Amino acid sequence: MISEGAILKRLRAICSRLPAATEGLSFGHPTFRVNTKIFAVLEEYKGELGICVKVGKLLQGIFLDDPRFFRTPYIGKHGWVTLRVHAAPLDWNEIRELVKGSYQLVAPPEKNDTQRRARKRKAG
Repeated sequence: MISEGAILKRLRAICSRLPAATEGLSFGHPTFRVNTKIFAVLEEYKGELGICVKVGKLLQGIFLDDPRFFRTPYIGKHGWVTLRVHAAPLDWNEIRELVKGSYQLVAPPEKNDTQRRARKRKAG
């Protein structure tokens, strides 16, 4: 079983690659933000470690059909889900995409534009 420290290290590496992303603590949990908006959290809830991301209200139900996910307490009503990190082997490509999607939902338009321009430079 992967440790909380190892999970945080990998999550931090994913989040730190996003434009203007910062790390802080909120209620004792590591949080990742762009400006003042949180886009990822590593937290323990009722003894279960999870990675929280925003997926939006429209897609939330799809994730909740998967037993690896549950509606994030308190903020789930705003389209957040939590991935149970010990429910199944972690797919870090999936986590990377979830984090990037969450970032895109909360980042101001100019941050998303910066990310799109960087991708075009790499592809071109």
